[in-house]
Amino acid sequence: MNKHEAEFSNLVRAFRKRHMGRGPTKVTTTFCKNWAICEMEGNLTAVEKFIASADEGKQVLRSARTEMVKDMYKKNPPVEMEELLGAKFVDLFVDIDIERDFGMSIFVFDQDIENKFRVDK
Repeated sequence: MNKHEAEFSNLVRAFRKRHMGRGPTKVTTTFCKNWAICEMEGNLTAVEKFIASADEGKQVLRSARTEMVKDMYKKNPPVEMEELLGAKFVDLFVDIDIERDFGMSIFVFDQDIENKFRVDK
């Protein structure tokens, strides 16, 4: 993970903490073409882990942690991320494995950020 990917990871954690009350404990970002792919561990709160102990709870949490997160970014555009990358945020794809407490978010931008921030330039 290069410096810009690490900074992006910190912005993701801070954004989620600001808008959801807490962020993941670990975020690892990889830039690939116009995507910022974030792997996230430690997403769930103690209450969410308790809710996830029931099958119905897992389904509700997965829905909340995917659809509601995407909606949060639509309502609160990630300006800090755009400023860091010098690129416009276009879309977000989100998924989470509730049992493993492991999530992935793919942020889509309007330009090739991998090439822009490649270390060997």
